[in-house]
Amino acid sequence: MKKVISLALACVLVFSSLCLPAFSATGRSKDYTIVSPYADVDWSTWNLYKTNFHTHTTASDANVDLNEMVMEYYKQGFDVLCITDHGVTGKAWNEQPTQLPLYLYQYIIGNKVTPLTDEEYEGVTSGTYPVDGQPRGYGMTCVTGGNELNALTITKCHVNGIYLPPHAGDNYLGYENDHEGAVKLADEAGAYSFINHPGDWLHSNRDRSVVSDPENVHYFSDIILKYDSCRGMEIFNEKNSVTPYDRVLWDNVLMECLPYGKNVIAYSNSDAHSLDMVDSSFEIFVMPENTEENVKEAVLNGVFFCTTRNLPADEDIGPEEGFNVRNQGLDYPEFTEVSVDGHTVTVKVRNCSTLNWVANGKVIAESAVDESADETQFTLDLDTIEGAENFLYVRAQIYGKGGCTVTQALVLDDGSEPLKYEPDTSSSAKVDHFFYRLFSTRFAVLVQLIIDRIKNG
Repeated sequence: MKKVISLALACVLVFSSLCLPAFSATGRSKDYTIVSPYADVDWSTWNLYKTNFHTHTTASDANVDLNEMVMEYYKQGFDVLCITDHGVTGKAWNEQPTQLPLYLYQYIIGNKVTPLTDEEYEGVTSGTYPVDGQPRGYGMTCVTGGNELNALTITKCHVNGIYLPPHAGDNYLGYENDHEGAVKLADEAGAYSFINHPGDWLHSNRDRSVVSDPENVHYFSDIILKYDSCRGMEIFNEKNSVTPYDRVLWDNVLMECLPYGKNVIAYSNSDAHSLDMVDSSFEIFVMPENTEENVKEAVLNGVFFCTTRNLPADEDIGPEEGFNVRNQGLDYPEFTEVSVDGHTVTVKVRNCSTLNWVANGKVIAESAVDESADETQFTLDLDTIEGAENFLYVRAQIYGKGGCTVTQALVLDDGSEPLKYEPDTSSSAKVDHFFYRLFSTRFAVLVQLIIDRIKNG
């Protein structure tokens, strides 16, 4: 759905698009430092932890009870789980979630919301609860304060609020096409947020070009730059059927935000409403041990990798062939080390057959990997890449039989003072916002939805 944008905003975007390459080409010195979110990791002692920060239960619109959903993640070997029901701020798994009038229909159709018993909660969080008759041996950390905000929006402009105080965001129904309102709510509550499945809002599965449209790129960049508490966006969501090109959007948003000194963290989550989606997309945290404090540090600073079991083919940034390997029990591709030395980045990988390096939205190098090897090491020397001094960032992605895993962006910092971001507060911008809100009322959105359905059959 094409978003409402005024001529004034378009002019700002044209100006930005003209200035940004000039900054990259002439504002950067020849020397730079590679800033990595993994810089403080001790790869010899820290471990990898399978994590999900976006999932649902019968407390909102899923068809799986709370206790069943938690137990499924536990059985599938997850180490960290944050429940993010729509408009319901998450509590500990042995507490009854807040009941919202919006979801009373669940009781009418026979669904219940059943927390874990205290005994089950203790067993799951400690790892003593049995799987296949034996104690699992390691606990699953319960992250509270999660809430998928904008609960009643047709346009699915959803925002993941995380670490919200109790009841903050409860029953926040939201406004159509309004990610910023939800981000602001989390910010004012002293919490954090990231954008959920932006491609779903953009309908990028119908038209890939929308994720590179400067208007749409600026829409998300503007929010992320205004609010430091908005940490980034999902690049993988569920089976990526409606979000196939969110990595491309992320690359574009990175290129707009980095000159202002703001990195954009990538997230990957199952968004599970049913048990068969638990194994769709997830994050691999890197931590010295699995504690609530370490989880918070990692999720807010991007000390993790993004993994998905489902992707369509993409001739620009991969994969060459689409895949769907969900629920097949395959080992997912893993980074076991990411280290920086001068202008080189070294990664150690396993369970993969292809390694790509991406900079400024383009694949700059590719290597074949022996998928049967226990571990393989590769080094990217940027001094051998023509024009590398003009890159804003570099990242790595690996593909294997079990899916795709992506690093965060490693930023090339030349020491220049970041640009100061100043949102457009002019009269024309205010007029534009008025009409944007007018055409984003639920009535207007419903009319547009009907037109789209007729047009697309």
